[in-house]
Amino acid sequence: MSSPVPVRHGMSPAVVVLLLTLLLGIQPITTDLYLPALPTLQQDLGASMAATQLTLSALILCFGLGQLVAGPLADRFGRRPVLLGGLALYTLASVGSAMAPAIEWLVGWRAVQGVGMAAAVTCGRSIVRDLYPPQDGARVMSKALSGLGVIAMASPALGGVMVQWFDWHAALAVVSLFGVATLAIVAWRYEETVPARNPRATQFGPLAANWVAVLRHPGFRAWTLLSGFAYGALFFLLAGSSFVYIGVLGVSKIGTGLIMLSNSFAYIVGTFWCRRLLARHGLRGSVRRGAAFTLASALAMAALALAGVHTAWAVMIPSWLFCIGHGVHQPCGQAGAVGPFPEKAGTAASLSGFWMMAVAFAVGLFLGQTGGNTVYPMTLGFATLAVALCIVAWTLVQRHGESPIPQLAARATPA
Repeated sequence: MSSPVPVRHGMSPAVVVLLLTLLLGIQPITTDLYLPALPTLQQDLGASMAATQLTLSALILCFGLGQLVAGPLADRFGRRPVLLGGLALYTLASVGSAMAPAIEWLVGWRAVQGVGMAAAVTCGRSIVRDLYPPQDGARVMSKALSGLGVIAMASPALGGVMVQWFDWHAALAVVSLFGVATLAIVAWRYEETVPARNPRATQFGPLAANWVAVLRHPGFRAWTLLSGFAYGALFFLLAGSSFVYIGVLGVSKIGTGLIMLSNSFAYIVGTFWCRRLLARHGLRGSVRRGAAFTLASALAMAALALAGVHTAWAVMIPSWLFCIGHGVHQPCGQAGAVGPFPEKAGTAASLSGFWMMAVAFAVGLFLGQTGGNTVYPMTLGFATLAVALCIVAWTLVQRHGESPIPQLAARATPA
């Protein structure tokens, strides 16, 4: 069994936070920036609603599957080579997406983009566990996610402007530039953090044994369920809001981008609140309090929709409440899921990330089949997953959120 060794590197805490911000921020810029472009893209390429949603669903599906591969590869070869290879692939696919001549090409390039994004995000989550114990990792994660919130805040507004002034190709070209910049900064400043490379990490037997060990850990299951339901509820807003705001409620493209910007600002507020909660109440106490905002958002969104109050404010205000709670749940959930597994953080991060993306993929398929001319699929679907999140936060996380590592996990070969 490989044993972790003290990680020695010359990166300052500020550099670590910057790198994590870019690696984790690659996800919202890839999904959020082109959201205001979806209706225009659909018309320009003559695509159906289901095919247009597939540009997002294919990305998410390959992002989830890619994490199952990226985690073990990062444990075997180290974070740096996987990061550089994944970011290079991401950048190439981003250029291809911006130049896509048909919806089929765009779906294909977005799928490849998801694989490259998987390497960046999985390694980013693993780096947190390489360097910090769980509660400290949650604080560092919350700082990085504050930066992610700034990226998420700017992305839809910038996307709306690019579509309004140019076209959807220009919006996706901005994503390509972000990929180039992130690849350059990682190549320049990132130093390897993996505690010990495990040459058996990608062998099927040890890999399967470690998947079983991780999945059997009750704390991992609790935190992963929390993160999955949190991201699934968020994905209802990401994948459905542009069609609801623009197509149903008559909001302009730039206005839709500004609404999404306000959601990201609420998320940033949540990440700052998370750091205060962690200092006073720990991981479980923070999540318990954040879930109050989540429940309020779910009840408000569903009640207003069912009451026939179909206005932008009726969607926007509950979204703000949810994003404040999300700023607590995501850093705690991601740090909590990998916390018990210092020797196989890549595997734990990949399994947790796969579950998150599986939920998001199901949401995308659901909206592709039911979305269109009404607010109900998005608002009621969002409320359902938000309530499921609260149930997990107040039950499983409180019971198992800081449980010790079981003997099976301790004996398993790290991967």
